[in-house]
Amino acid sequence: MLPVEEQLSILVHLSMADKFLAEEESKLIHKIGEGNGLSTEDVELIMDNPKPIPNLKDLPPDEKFDYLFNVIQLMKVDGKIYQSEIEFCERLAIALGYKPGVVGDLSAYIYSDPAIMTKRSYLRSIADKHLVPRK
Repeated sequence: MLPVEEQLSILVHLSMADKFLAEEESKLIHKIGEGNGLSTEDVELIMDNPKPIPNLKDLPPDEKFDYLFNVIQLMKVDGKIYQSEIEFCERLAIALGYKPGVVGDLSAYIYSDPAIMTKRSYLRSIADKHLVPRK
């Protein structure tokens, strides 16, 4: 599993795809970081200096799905979806080993409000259909 710092860095890169960090995006990044044991200061440091995106293809399927879910939720959290954010999510999906269409298919079921949840097993079944077979 990638360290939480690298996971948050990916979310920071996505949130900045539109060149603006919305308050809702910042709150979600903080919530995820603090939920994983980081202090507010640690999260701020990552937000100010995100790490480069690592190689994600070798992650286990569960972790790939978690990344994909988190970036799609972050893309939607501020209520505005920019083409640059969609393109970032699609590039990340490809880096994870998915076909880019997974972003559109999952977006219909992932909501900006973390309290509204579609069953994860259903979302995972949608995502798994988009996994590119490993050679």
